[in-house]
Amino acid sequence: MKKTSPAHTVTLGLIQTACSPDPRENTETTLAAARRAARSGAQIICTQELYRSQYFCQSEDARHFALAEPIPGPSTEVWQRLARQLRVVVVASLFERRAPGLYHNTAVVVDADGACLGCYRKMHIPDDPLYYEKYYFTPGDLGYRAWKTRYGKIGVLICWDQWYPEAARLTALQGAEILFYPTAIGWHPAEKAAVGRQQHEAWETIQRAHAIANGCYVAAVNRVGHERPAGGDGLEFWGQSFVAGPDGAVLARAAVDKPENLLVTVDLARLDEIRTAWPFLRDRRIDSYGPITQRFGEGA
Repeated sequence: MKKTSPAHTVTLGLIQTACSPDPRENTETTLAAARRAARSGAQIICTQELYRSQYFCQSEDARHFALAEPIPGPSTEVWQRLARQLRVVVVASLFERRAPGLYHNTAVVVDADGACLGCYRKMHIPDDPLYYEKYYFTPGDLGYRAWKTRYGKIGVLICWDQWYPEAARLTALQGAEILFYPTAIGWHPAEKAAVGRQQHEAWETIQRAHAIANGCYVAAVNRVGHERPAGGDGLEFWGQSFVAGPDGAVLARAAVDKPENLLVTVDLARLDEIRTAWPFLRDRRIDSYGPITQRFGEGA
């Protein structure tokens, strides 16, 4: 007999925008989009990664450290006011200045009463062509976390974290029902024709796999636009923010080339049904996973 549970629905609002060189303009654009999402019924709102600026990690330039701010700080306070006024939960991605010379790529979680529940600092920091994040960001030191909000228990991971099943698993084991991934990912224009489709499909597929393996919802929030803050060909961000259900199905997907509020209503009661039918958490062999802490196999 199919197991059923009373519905427990919540509406997610993913804010996909294009960014200009002006942080003030980007902030106002994102706040206006968040207000529209709330008016349309969104209860948990998530920004894209580093929404206040263009993706500055395309080069190593010390001037960009001026974009960072303390937490709590001006942006945190703005989101707390908005959350309190609109009675929404907010996940906001910020460039954190923790101390002189110490910076993080951080997401702030604000509850629907305006209380700041805490932060997640990006754990996996890439260093690839046009993604020179190791120059700017210290790896996170707060671990993998989940927060009980007014509308459900959520976990947050950031962009490069989305490629690591360990990060998704450990966040889900904290009780997260929804994994949010603020993201900034796109194509190198010269590679797009040859491998662009495969790159996008890999990105979406691995996150859908996280949803399946952990029996939870996954919400990935990307930006759009072709940004060249360092000159050259720049990056063409592929948008396509999406929400996947605990069975891995894509419930909704945003446009590839335009700003969009993606609103998706999910039923948290489905998690019990899916995890009972596919008991991956029950059947984990936790006694056999010790080698996961090794970089690679002994003697290999």
